[in-house]
Amino acid sequence: MQPLSGMDASFLYMEDPRTPMHVGSVLTFDGTIEFEDFRAMIKSRIHLVPRMMQRLVMVPLGLGKPYWVEDPDFNLDRHLQHIALPKPGDWRALRKLASRTFGLPLDRRRPLWDMVFVEGLDKVPQTPPGSVALISRVHHAAIDGVSGADMMSILLDITKEPRRVDPPAPRVVPPVPNELQVLRRVATKIAGKPARLPALVRDLGNVLRAGKEARIKGLEVPPAPFSAPATPLNRVVSDERCWNTALLEFDRVRAIKQTMGCTLNDVVLAICAGALRRYLMDKGALPADPLVAFVPISTRSKDQHGDMGNQVSGMSVQLATNIADPVERLQSIKRYTKGGKAYQNAVGADTMADVFEFVPFGLAGQASRLYSRFRVAERHKPPFNLVITNVPGPQREMYVAGHRLLATMGMAPVMDGMSLLITVFSYNGLLSISPTSCPDVMPDIDTFARYLREAANELEAAVLAHQARHPQPEKPQLKVNPEETALFFAQMGAALQKATADSEAGGTLQFQVTGDNEQAWIVDIPKRSVTEGTAEQPDATLTIRDEHLALITRGKLDPQTAFVQGKLRVAGDVRKAIEFGAFLPGAAG
Repeated sequence: MQPLSGMDASFLYMEDPRTPMHVGSVLTFDGTIEFEDFRAMIKSRIHLVPRMMQRLVMVPLGLGKPYWVEDPDFNLDRHLQHIALPKPGDWRALRKLASRTFGLPLDRRRPLWDMVFVEGLDKVPQTPPGSVALISRVHHAAIDGVSGADMMSILLDITKEPRRVDPPAPRVVPPVPNELQVLRRVATKIAGKPARLPALVRDLGNVLRAGKEARIKGLEVPPAPFSAPATPLNRVVSDERCWNTALLEFDRVRAIKQTMGCTLNDVVLAICAGALRRYLMDKGALPADPLVAFVPISTRSKDQHGDMGNQVSGMSVQLATNIADPVERLQSIKRYTKGGKAYQNAVGADTMADVFEFVPFGLAGQASRLYSRFRVAERHKPPFNLVITNVPGPQREMYVAGHRLLATMGMAPVMDGMSLLITVFSYNGLLSISPTSCPDVMPDIDTFARYLREAANELEAAVLAHQARHPQPEKPQLKVNPEETALFFAQMGAALQKATADSEAGGTLQFQVTGDNEQAWIVDIPKRSVTEGTAEQPDATLTIRDEHLALITRGKLDPQTAFVQGKLRVAGDVRKAIEFGAFLPGAAG
């Protein structure tokens, strides 16, 4: 038995038949995949994500938070659907199917996930005829955006040839605990709560001090709760969902970031703000005050990647929708996010999680149901107007059953008073910005998706014009010392010398260092040697720019991160390169 955290449990007591609390995605793949091959792949790897075979056990009378237990009746086929997209198999049909799927609640009697395998993508733009898609849903009580990306990375491969996965050990499923056993466990948890009160009081004190410190430093303080302006986007939602996406070129968005000296997230917020401003102006409903977005921030440490559950904090950001000029809007958002991050850091990453631990589960569930029944969301100012969540993904090709992943698009839940949520996901040169709402609130979500694309174009044009009027001095390039590169490979050789004889790594690797200080190095693993030169027939070739290698040697870039971001490229036998990864200096840190 594993108890849910307070934050994880919150997504259960906020849920009702109109507001299912799952996150989801739509993935498209290049070419035809046989469903049985896909099913066999999931079956062979599902043990890598234990949460996918666990279900909830509720506490009687709502006296405590639920528990995860192994599902003794787990059946993979209850979680996989296989359908064909209605003719003509275009984007409209896929979007309609995804919207309908996202509006259905998950069955709490089973593990809280499912996947819809969709054939017949015959007329979807930038997708070869006959391709397939995957529509997935996982309850927010089980994962957040980052752990969801981690989960999908377990199912995906980095090479066209699927990687080998060790078979699971025989599954031993303990009996599902009865109500008395669950109550005993809850009683122990309740007894320990008073000891945590001093930490909670300290955290709340940090909230008050954070605002004062931000003002002293001259930073923009996040807007006060329930001060966001009322808009048509802050209404009670129906039980239907509408979903769409805008696909942008990642490099174009990143160029705006580099030109304006801001973060990628600032640019994404500015694009969303431009689309929101235009959408509300069309309806004569743009408020004089700027809209406020809640922006989740992952508090997951490097060591916690792969863990399930929610580990997030967040900040409220004014979107400057009252500013007409796109560049001025971006600059304003940059100031707001800088202040928001300073405030969030001062408050502490765990404050939100600590507060949720003291929320009574049964009482919170009843309060949530009363809030929805009496449409309270329409009787007060919204705490914020929408949520915009940005999850970075791998900047390299990924595969399923030998077929390339073309695009990945996200979805997250909406609720009363917050009937628009925008998920942003980056993958292999594409950035998807995907709004989710309900037809009663945004019957024209297709128009809003188009406005997102056009807002990106408008911002790009405005930034280029601004750059022409206000040229910036070039930033000094990172100075790379050739001796620093040599030291890197010397450390690699030392790590090889210390390796045990039974190490799985083997073969010969060629390192190509490009840039101003080009170098070539041979790594002969059987001989435990690293020498400068060019190998005749290496098993794999690893290519990296000297400036990126310098960042690795200085501890400012992790080798695995460099690989995911495409800064460290691998050709040839990728498995041998991955096995060798443990010997890269900085890989263990």
